[in-house]
Amino acid sequence: MTNKTSAFRGLLILSAFCAASVGFLPVASAQSASSATSKTELKPGVLDRTEAAAILPKSVFYKGLSATVQGRNSAGIRFGNGDLVLVALVDTSGYSSAVQQTYQAYLLNEVRLKIGDKVLPPGAYGFGFISGDHIAVMDIAGNELLRENTTRDPQMAHPDPLHIVAEEGKPGEYRLYLGRSYVVLSSEK
Repeated sequence: MTNKTSAFRGLLILSAFCAASVGFLPVASAQSASSATSKTELKPGVLDRTEAAAILPKSVFYKGLSATVQGRNSAGIRFGNGDLVLVALVDTSGYSSAVQQTYQAYLLNEVRLKIGDKVLPPGAYGFGFISGDHIAVMDIAGNELLRENTTRDPQMAHPDPLHIVAEEGKPGEYRLYLGRSYVVLSSEK
């Protein structure tokens, strides 16, 4: 075999390899496109702690500090259009006791969220269930944006620190529990 033939054969092999590689690109692109649209294809409803923890960041910013997210104490809601509401308790040990009284958890929200009768725009917030049977929601600078009544559920035998359940007989409504107290969440239509 001559050098010319050998070089030509090498060029053919390289061309075939490149053509095969290019042939795989549309498949990879199609998979990427399908995973991007899968947000709306996922089943709406409650996300348990495993599902929520997989999506939530490991730490969050609030009032000048970072707080570690407690993945074991997290939950979420996926609405019919794929938008999410995620909540998690956070480690507030670096915060003052005054902040710790109101800031117990973090809320990441992609919808206009109804909390009881009040509406909260999409965003990132701190919140806590505070004395007097209320939820207080604050912006990340610690300014109170919303205060709503909570309800105590005396029938709950062994409450989790934080969880969400679908409201019985009311599609699209969910109870966010901190211990035995809860508030009803839904997406504003």
